Amino acid sequence: MLYYLIEYLERLYQPPGFQVIQFITVRAGLAAATSLAIALFAGQGIIRWLARKQIGEQVREGQAAGAVSHAHKAGTPTMGGVIILTAILGATLLWGDIARMYVWLAMLATAWMGVIGFADDYIKTVLKRKDGLPPRAKVVSQVVVGVLVGATLYFHPAVAEFQGLTYVPFLKNRVLDYDFLAAWTGRLDLGWLIYIPVSVFIMTAVSNAVNLTDGLDGLTTGVTAFVSLGLIALAYVSGNTNFAAFLDVMFLPGIGELTVFGAALAASCFGFLWYNGYPASIFMGDTGSLALGAAVGTMTLMVRKELLLPLLGFVYFAEAVSVILQVGYFKYTRRTMGKGQRLFRMAPVHHHYEAKGVHEAKIVTRFWIVTALTVIATLLSLRIR
Repeated sequence: MLYYLIEYLERLYQPPGFQVIQFITVRAGLAAATSLAIALFAGQGIIRWLARKQIGEQVREGQAAGAVSHAHKAGTPTMGGVIILTAILGATLLWGDIARMYVWLAMLATAWMGVIGFADDYIKTVLKRKDGLPPRAKVVSQVVVGVLVGATLYFHPAVAEFQGLTYVPFLKNRVLDYDFLAAWTGRLDLGWLIYIPVSVFIMTAVSNAVNLTDGLDGLTTGVTAFVSLGLIALAYVSGNTNFAAFLDVMFLPGIGELTVFGAALAASCFGFLWYNGYPASIFMGDTGSLALGAAVGTMTLMVRKELLLPLLGFVYFAEAVSVILQVGYFKYTRRTMGKGQRLFRMAPVHHHYEAKGVHEAKIVTRFWIVTALTVIATLLSLRIR
């Protein structure tokens, strides 16, 4: 890796100022620049290749014939998540300390779900099977990566000091121990029986929520870019003794290295937005949305701030809840009234606004603004108690 090569050369000869490469902030900046460059320059070639191979978006007939028509998007190259994955993993490999548990686990979870998303996109676009990967296979994959992340973050020696602990916002006592049964079990540690299922739920919920958000040009890309900036700040302050003490949050040794991965994540989204903004030249597909969901979910668990997710990822939360409410209310009214009724004109909620006649570019911009505000509110909440 370039970082280790530089470190080796530095030991041999240290020219004035060369040691600056050791600082996390510098490597995070370099990772962001590298990720952005990869997304911008590799994106052009990948889009041309996908267009040449005619790997384009397929619009379902029901969707095109409904209240909101997306028929004009048919044929737009998809599977653009490959660009995002290449940028994130490439930049992190170059500038991140991949020997650290936080870094390799974040990369593994992101790559894992990216491969699952790629398989789904491949089946839909290349094999022309509109149903894609069986839902059960997706769920199993999400559960597996959730178990992997949860078990690692509970049992790994690097987290022994704060095993099973998480940050609780807005309360004076800001730490929650998942080992609720400790008072009865004594020395027997059963916290993992709660923590790992919680990790599975978060990884599954976030990846699905990000996938549901991916319905308008640039929506998921922009929202995730802002959420990533918030996660970078959370990782940095949690890994810095002075900031952690000032904000009264858990100090997590080594978590600062995660800012390099977060910087690559945010920059990959901004770079992809160059092509994915309205009108989109390429869609990320499940390759990108599932990978981004895994990255966001993993980082949130790592910084022990998963209880902040509804605020930090408010748009994701609203999109997922709108679908749950729509389906639940429709089934309830059909059972009780004989005819199903809808709470929203369409779900997820961004399609509801589309059906009301709001232009998709305006919807996307407003959702970006909402996300920026909720990310700021999340960071400000660290001082509220």
